[in-house]
Amino acid sequence: MSRRLEPVPEPGTGTPATAARATAATTAPGNGTDAARQRLALAQTALLSALVAGTPAPEGFDRTRLGVQSRALTAKRSAVVAKVAPELPEILGADYRPAFAGYAHNRPMHGGYRQDALDFAAHLLAQGRPADAAARQRLTRWWRDRAGPTPPSAGPAARLARAVRQALKGRWR
Repeated sequence: MSRRLEPVPEPGTGTPATAARATAATTAPGNGTDAARQRLALAQTALLSALVAGTPAPEGFDRTRLGVQSRALTAKRSAVVAKVAPELPEILGADYRPAFAGYAHNRPMHGGYRQDALDFAAHLLAQGRPADAAARQRLTRWWRDRAGPTPPSAGPAARLARAVRQALKGRWR
């Protein structure tokens, strides 16, 4: 169903204005619209930065409410990363959510959720975490398997090992 645009009367005249004239009037340089758009863009950037990058709340916003919303966005991001990389919560256990919240507090996501999972794991490993050596070794293996240009599980040695396992599986049945 399409909507037909009706002409809008020009202010003070009662005669219809064309869409082109109305648009030109609101976007013409020098009428303050450019400056208003720039101020709006700056305010939106400041708000987004406060929500996802841990910067201070912009003027006129409730710090407490922004903090609540920021934590909710971080929890959602953490949940999506856990779905994309389910091994991370498995390796880290109960430490996953607090560790991710600490990582994400002042790091906006870039490159998507898979890259976020890799960056999170690299961040933990750079800090010498997790404290448990076995968990750190599993996390290191997980990260190495996914961070390189070709994961080790896709290399020729891995394919040969899978083929041998498949051949032996049939023999031992």
